[in-house]
Amino acid sequence: MAEDNSIFIGGKPFMNYVTGVVMQFTTKNVPEVTIKARGKFISRAVDVAEVAAKRFLEDTVEVKDIKINSEEFENKEGKQVRVSTIEITLAKKK
Repeated sequence: MAEDNSIFIGGKPFMNYVTGVVMQFTTKNVPEVTIKARGKFISRAVDVAEVAAKRFLEDTVEVKDIKINSEEFENKEGKQVRVSTIEITLAKKK
């Protein structure tokens, strides 16, 4: 099974996610990391990607790809709900 270098954004402190991204590139030496988020955490995912790429990994990492989508599921009340999703892929510069 291939290793999945994904960071899922949620309610933890902001810097935990930035540190996670930086650690993937520095200690695990992976070529790319995908930051994933849904709904209200999308803006936090964008912030994590920007801070990691422009402050901590300056001149070594760039945004390779951004995918947006939406998922539909049934909530607790049985109603169909659609939530937006984003995947930001950061990759080492060549």
